[in-house]
Amino acid sequence: MNTMNDFYQNGPELQNTFDSDMFLKNYLKNNIPAEYHQQIFEHLQKVGALAATTWAQWAAEAEAHPPKLTTFSPWGKRIDQIEISNGWKQLEKAAATEGLIAIAFERKQKEFSRVYQMALLYLFAPSSAFFSCPLAMTDGAARAIELDGDENLITRAFKKLTSRDPEKFWTSGQWMTERTGGSDVSGTSTIAKAAGENRFTLEGTKWFTSATTSQMALTLARTENAEAGSRGLSLFYLELRDENNNLNNIEVHRLKEKLGTIALPTAELTLTGTPAIMIGKPGEGIKRIASVLNITRVYNSICALGHMRRALDLAWDFAQKRKAFGQFLIDHPLHKKTLSDLEVIFQRCFKLSFFVVKLLGKEECGIANEQEKILLRALTPIVKLYTAKKCILVSSEAIEAFGGAGYIEDTGLPRLLRDAQVFSIWEGTTNVLALDFLKVCQKESVLPLLAEILKSNPQSLQLQDKKWQESENARELAFLVAELVIESIT
Repeated sequence: MNTMNDFYQNGPELQNTFDSDMFLKNYLKNNIPAEYHQQIFEHLQKVGALAATTWAQWAAEAEAHPPKLTTFSPWGKRIDQIEISNGWKQLEKAAATEGLIAIAFERKQKEFSRVYQMALLYLFAPSSAFFSCPLAMTDGAARAIELDGDENLITRAFKKLTSRDPEKFWTSGQWMTERTGGSDVSGTSTIAKAAGENRFTLEGTKWFTSATTSQMALTLARTENAEAGSRGLSLFYLELRDENNNLNNIEVHRLKEKLGTIALPTAELTLTGTPAIMIGKPGEGIKRIASVLNITRVYNSICALGHMRRALDLAWDFAQKRKAFGQFLIDHPLHKKTLSDLEVIFQRCFKLSFFVVKLLGKEECGIANEQEKILLRALTPIVKLYTAKKCILVSSEAIEAFGGAGYIEDTGLPRLLRDAQVFSIWEGTTNVLALDFLKVCQKESVLPLLAEILKSNPQSLQLQDKKWQESENARELAFLVAELVIESIT
């Protein structure tokens, strides 16, 4: 005889994440030329299946076995060895094999290559245990070297960063944060000492370094006798290990214990004479790192978007199998409306994110006009701050849709909220990005341009209000611009 004690609730399940995503499919059909459809759709369908199965399993393994630092060998030799899980290693191989970096730089789909690549990232990221983080910095480093690297760096690093061969593929770190602060790099105290033609050794402590198991990193440092502040900073390329696979005069003090992203190796370390090569000219560090930040901020947006999609996929699936008050959750009008409202937020974020991605693709292929270039510079901080904040909101509502199960660790659901918080912190907090946008406005006369573009929307007239010139209004302005641009995208 069946009793209530015989009941066990089935948890949410993933289907092929490309097949189930009609919004993505329709977007690609309408925004990529038909000549590329078959290749792209076949690839994304394959990736959608992996994201729902094998990659998700590898990600779970990576989360269950976070990085571990061994500082000394049993005999007392300092080794600073970071051990990572097999799942993390397999995700790295998958990223190379599927061309997650290569697609953007091969540009076989011309200006649509970035849309293709970011659609791939969007599917990969939620099942990657945040391997998307080193990918973001790898992509940014590849772009910086493509723009400003010499022939040696093109041969040595760029080809590895963009390789499809897992045995040759490199990832990159981005080491900017010191004890003096994160976004404010003007207090950078790392010193670069001359050691030959364009060769330097670096000395200084980096308080927060992501992807510390990468083969290379880009970092800011100050050459000897350089002026104080950000104008005295230069950009440097370094490799973590020498030809004997020993750390290149780098001491790893500890791995950071974080709220989320626990599979991602994040370390505090000191450079003790680490060999480095300058990229660009002395004092151009902020200018040169801008190309990296443009890429990593777009990545942040796409990964936040993928995170929202995953949270909603799980919530929708659960709503069709969980009964309460005599019917499935999906049949309760208020529950269905709640999920539908979250879906609208996601779709608005999707439209804004891929609008910026299209601009990036055009700019990299040299076909963006001046108006589009200005829009790209202006909207890159906007899309990052907007999608990050919306991701936190959607993730919180999504785990609430599971009731108590959403608060239980071994369901895996609380991770959705913990991990979501990082999107508003990485690559500049909301206020920092809002002020970045305000700087672009003041330099490029962005607001009159936006008002002209958005003139069909009566709200755009607000952009001419002088109050926006004050920094304390920058955050409000940023969100207003995001909403107006979304409304204008067909």
